[in-house]
Amino acid sequence: MIADSVRAIWCRELQRDDIAPDDDFFALGGQSVVMVRIQGAFLEELGVEVPMDQLFLNPTVASVSAYIESQGAVTSR
Repeated sequence: MIADSVRAIWCRELQRDDIAPDDDFFALGGQSVVMVRIQGAFLEELGVEVPMDQLFLNPTVASVSAYIESQGAVTSR
């Protein structure tokens, strides 16, 4: 499931294990450097490029997962 993969990436990059699907990236302490690392992880691990503007528009695991699924470009790695 995409949301599980997205959550795992967020947990790793934000160094937290308590992230819920509707937690806001910025409220969790996320900032631009972490966002760039997450963007790279999405490309490397999920095979999908998520533009920076979409990360700002979709600041939760649930919303960015829905965006990724809507792109239909996710490959199994």
